[in-house]
Amino acid sequence: MKVPVSWLKEYVDIEMNLDDLAHRLTMAGNEVEDIERTGWIDNVVVGHVKNIAQHPDADRLRLVTVDHGDGEAEVVCGAPNVAEGQKIAYASIGAVLQDAHADEPGKTKKLKRSKIRGIVSEGMVCSVRELGIGDDHDGILVLDDDLAIGTPIGDVLGESVIDIELTPNRPDCLGVVGVARDVSAITGKPLKQPDIEFEATGPDVNTLASVEISDPDLCLRYTATVIQGVKIVPSPKWLQDRLIAIGERPINNLVDITNFVMFELGQPLHAFDYDKVVDHKIIVRRAKLGEKLTTLDDKERKLDTEMLLIADPERGIGIAGVMGGANSEISDSTTNVILESATFEGVNNRRTARSLELASQATLRFEKSLRTGLSEVGLRRATKLIQEIAGGTVASGIIDVYPSKGKEQEHVRLNRTHISRVLGVEFDKSDVESTLSNLGFTLNADADGWDVGIPYWRPDISIPEDLIEEIARIVGYDNIPTTTLAGRPPQWQPQPEMDIRTRVTDALAQAGMREIISYAATTSEGEDRVALPADTASSIKLRNPITADYAVMRRTLREAILETVARNSRTWRGPIALFEAGRVFLDYGEGLPEERQMATGAFAGPRNELHWDASTAPSDFYDAKGAAEAVLEDLGIQATFEPAEDATFAAGRTAVIKVATANNAVIGVVGEVASEIFSKFDAEVETVSMFELDLAAILKVMEGPNGVDSGKFEEFTRLPASHRDLSLIVDTDVTAGQIVDISSRNRIVTSATVFDVFEGKGVPDGKMAVAVRLVYQSPNKTLTADQIGKIEQQILNQLSKELGAELRA
Repeated sequence: MKVPVSWLKEYVDIEMNLDDLAHRLTMAGNEVEDIERTGWIDNVVVGHVKNIAQHPDADRLRLVTVDHGDGEAEVVCGAPNVAEGQKIAYASIGAVLQDAHADEPGKTKKLKRSKIRGIVSEGMVCSVRELGIGDDHDGILVLDDDLAIGTPIGDVLGESVIDIELTPNRPDCLGVVGVARDVSAITGKPLKQPDIEFEATGPDVNTLASVEISDPDLCLRYTATVIQGVKIVPSPKWLQDRLIAIGERPINNLVDITNFVMFELGQPLHAFDYDKVVDHKIIVRRAKLGEKLTTLDDKERKLDTEMLLIADPERGIGIAGVMGGANSEISDSTTNVILESATFEGVNNRRTARSLELASQATLRFEKSLRTGLSEVGLRRATKLIQEIAGGTVASGIIDVYPSKGKEQEHVRLNRTHISRVLGVEFDKSDVESTLSNLGFTLNADADGWDVGIPYWRPDISIPEDLIEEIARIVGYDNIPTTTLAGRPPQWQPQPEMDIRTRVTDALAQAGMREIISYAATTSEGEDRVALPADTASSIKLRNPITADYAVMRRTLREAILETVARNSRTWRGPIALFEAGRVFLDYGEGLPEERQMATGAFAGPRNELHWDASTAPSDFYDAKGAAEAVLEDLGIQATFEPAEDATFAAGRTAVIKVATANNAVIGVVGEVASEIFSKFDAEVETVSMFELDLAAILKVMEGPNGVDSGKFEEFTRLPASHRDLSLIVDTDVTAGQIVDISSRNRIVTSATVFDVFEGKGVPDGKMAVAVRLVYQSPNKTLTADQIGKIEQQILNQLSKELGAELRA
């Protein structure tokens, strides 16, 4: 929010240094990002044109004698409007001015003594462009006659603009009066309220126009008045200057007034041409299916049935709180006006603006849920200014359709003990009352505290802590005394869910994967792409989603992972390895929904970056399986992978992850994503492997009666290991996991790894050859060949008994 200091001073006297004021505002919660100063130029003063003579060698140039307070100077000037007796802006040698002839905006030049057609010019008589306060360069700037000669130009034209970075809960400070109110409370200077009284001598407003609200859930209040006989002309200079100072372009007096009041009070308004509104009747309703409206920017907008429309009996004439329609706009021929000041529901207004890509200053305010009382004040203020500036006769009374009357919270109870409990410091009763009163709150005191009335401009006040914050920020957080902690510090409490999520995240990051964070909301159509099982819990629909793209809470992380893989594959040809750990939301129909912690990761593209010493083979099922194994190993969980079916994954390339010691509890799934699933994500890779770990189920396993001790350390053995390879013939339905499990049962076997599988020539039909490497190592002695042979024979016997395995000849 840009706040010109000269505008601010209309409502509150400012005596302190501007930098000190900026600090006080920042400490009061309104952070001042910058102070922009314009018109303050050294070596430029108010001058008086004493004499004008023709240049001897140039018809279009004249010699101007200027009295600048410390003497006189002769200036060569080509401006057509310079005249004797004028007060002008005189720049002496050394002044840094805007270069009026440069193509590049903002370029400056330092004024030097120069000869122009043989005559030395001792300075310059300036235009507004050279002073940096406008674009006009056709003539010089003529100042008021009553200005003292020699006055620095900054004292006349200088403007300082405070740029405040507002927090979302302070829409009142989106108006200059709101900032002035804070300044008043900080400095103790009284606030001067804008005048909202006007003379209404026209007919009863209800005989001239009418308003109907068809959808009161989206329009909480609608006030309007009618002004007849207005004259549309350019705004007076003071009004144009106010708008230009905050970056707004003046249009005409009527439109400028509505913009001025919006920036003054924070209440958006809109003016309709009275004679263009059919039957002079305003209807506030939802748009009809397929309805369109051409807005003031001459673009046709297609509306949906959740957008609020301002209409007359025949067609739409404006999008509520966003932009007016071209069919009812104010023009130079307008003589009669319907002035609107309403309160629209914030969430719907924001959704409409985003959907239409029509963010505006009005939307910025409405989306913060303004209180309804502000609309009438804004209407009265704008009506007064229209009467003063545009003339016309104001209708008697105002139209006020108020379906939400009485529904807003009016008071907050504030106890004195609660203030000290929250802030840790006692405040005198008088300090509390003066602070809140200066901010516009009304107080009804009793022995324990106050019933505090909420003013119409503060939608952010609803609980006692809001009022306590007001006291703290105005008194100044830096003025609250620092004290040591009292009482015993809280004891550490274990947080198993957070701890396991952190461990899983660390393990996956160490495995070379990148973490993503996606929105917790999605769409039902988006989730349907991953073909969740039929028994998945119901989705949770949001009542007020930000957009239609985030209408339900997610039940899986798979969609976000695959969407991110697809998006990256369209711009990146290297390895893709990413994961997300977060909550999914499951509604089982009883009580509150379950928020279950999950971790899901995916691999796509080549396994490694292009390098002469690394394989560029595509990643596959085993990359996802390896990542899941790395997590489980870090957690100390011994898991098995068993073939399974899951609609998200390809048949024959899917396995569930089970823990045998926990009654074969399923803790996750791993597989290659089915091509018909991944084709829905518009990716530029052919295969994606993915794993999903149920952190809640893992935590249950770890905390169960057979829980794991992942903090166990084993002594490093100094004794040598020996390895031998076995080539087995087994049935094709035997899994590598079964072979490894049986081979690892002997405590002397420290590792069992399947390193080759072969089917074909030399292997009987229905059989396959599997090569296994076994590593033997004793913790307390060196093994002999005979001892290893006996152990190996025991393993072969067990493989034969359970799997029908034979040694390959």
